[in-house]
Amino acid sequence: MITTLNKHNKAEYPPMHTAEHILNQTMVRMFGCPRSVNAHIERKKSKCDYLLPRAPSPEEVTEIELRVNQIIGLNLPVHIEIVSLEAASKLADLSKLPEDASSNIRLVRVGDYDTCACIGDHVENTSQIGRFKIISHDYNEGRWRLRFRLENSPYGND
Repeated sequence: MITTLNKHNKAEYPPMHTAEHILNQTMVRMFGCPRSVNAHIERKKSKCDYLLPRAPSPEEVTEIELRVNQIIGLNLPVHIEIVSLEAASKLADLSKLPEDASSNIRLVRVGDYDTCACIGDHVENTSQIGRFKIISHDYNEGRWRLRFRLENSPYGND
């Protein structure tokens, strides 16, 4: 049986893309906000935008970085599974899927920390990510933009 999935037009840097999943779940848990509304994920540095009623405090920014690194440090397996659209709707937020989404969805699970519908490339274990580092952030009219990079990734950062 051939499984048809939605088309994907970008090859992500697996450690950074997987770190984004962990960051998104951390933001959901800490602030009760949706996953990032806009993300630009690249090898050297990446950014994500979150809709928040206020800017996170300096202590909260430090806590975000700490929590993401704690999850990375757990050496969690990253599993990919193909499930029906109906089954996926019970496990993950599907609001970002295109209207013509395929009947089968690819779910990415980062241990038991995060489950997300995603077609991109990921590491096999969080031990392959490296250290997550917030490099800057700003807040403007309900949008908090966070810029980050990875340090000491086994994949390298060039």
